[in-house]
Amino acid sequence: MTVEAVLDVAIEAIWTIIITSAPLLIISLVVGLVVSIFQAVTSIQEQTLTFVPKIVAIFLAMLIFGSFILNTIVEFMTELWNSFGEYM
Repeated sequence: MTVEAVLDVAIEAIWTIIITSAPLLIISLVVGLVVSIFQAVTSIQEQTLTFVPKIVAIFLAMLIFGSFILNTIVEFMTELWNSFGEYM
């Protein structure tokens, strides 16, 4: 296995991680920002207030984007295992 092949697999793995985690991270960021703005406007300084909306938003995002995430990971693993013979 050459250095270039290892780097190609590593780059593809990192790219897959970024693509699959991006929807959940972006939704969590947006919900956290909205809750923070709401706290600033209403002067509510409860630290635990951000957790429940984020958990609900992430759960809904997992329902919506779960098939995309699973298909992307399965596609990456299938491609990796199919090309396993080339790396020997």
